[in-house]
Amino acid sequence: MKKVIVFGGGTGLSCLLSGLKQFPIDVTTVITVSDNGSSTGILKKELDIPAVGDVGKVLISMANVDEDFVRLLRYRFSKDGSLYNHPVRNIMLAALIDLKGSLSEATNYMSKLLNIKGTVLPLTEEKVELVGKNGRQEYYGQVEVSHNAKKIRKLDYDHSIRISETVIQKIREADLIIFSPGSLYTSILPHLLAPAVLKALNEARAPIVYVCNIVTQPGETDGLTVGDHLKVLHRYLQRRKVDIVIANNAVPDPETAERYLKTEGKEPVAIDRSVLKWMNVRLIEDNLVSIENGAIRHNALKTSFLIFSLLMEQE
Repeated sequence: MKKVIVFGGGTGLSCLLSGLKQFPIDVTTVITVSDNGSSTGILKKELDIPAVGDVGKVLISMANVDEDFVRLLRYRFSKDGSLYNHPVRNIMLAALIDLKGSLSEATNYMSKLLNIKGTVLPLTEEKVELVGKNGRQEYYGQVEVSHNAKKIRKLDYDHSIRISETVIQKIREADLIIFSPGSLYTSILPHLLAPAVLKALNEARAPIVYVCNIVTQPGETDGLTVGDHLKVLHRYLQRRKVDIVIANNAVPDPETAERYLKTEGKEPVAIDRSVLKWMNVRLIEDNLVSIENGAIRHNALKTSFLIFSLLMEQE
């Protein structure tokens, strides 16, 4: 069975994984743990644990259990009080860290409960914060980094982090290495701030695929094209470069596109084909837009089929 390793965090990663689990491939997911917003940020601060929010989202997206159990894990407490806005999955992961001793062990246990096929790994076991730097100016934490990405000259962590040998081994064994859709500066680049991950990526023989975002993200990627996204990735990848980019070439329906622009300041990411050709990056483009509850998402099944097709080319 072909092996893929997917790096990411947040909704974009969860969406992609919900499609990949439909195909006969061995999927390893590596998730950032530097979030500090909302429920995740509160638990991280109060319990002195790594960020659990993105791990919980990914576990749900890969679950193979009845819908009632999934709804339970997604449930957020809505009444005022100490549990307000906390989803059940975050509370469970926080409790399991105490019971099992680490986020990795908590994730393993949850994977068994949810009958997950594949492997889910946090990038690190440590409580860690993103730090954006521009000369003497520092933007501390994922939320500040996201709001000020355009001003940041260098992205880093507040301390050096340890990466498990399992993550490194999975990179070496992979037939395809994937950077998922998601926040470029706070969900994708954090993986490339660990020297051990960079070294393994540089030594890996598998092609690197980037599934580019469908729309821009205010504060992080305003006005950026597909090529611009890749240039940022390449700066942090250093020696290794992206081999293949999967990009959407369709415009969402006019009403949704206008609403996204007016209310959220988001616009479709343009494909600059001549730039990608100059960069020697293979472009795979298609209509990948899916509208879910009024939100623009990747069509998970169609995007995953394109990835599966790349794996089949290796036969």
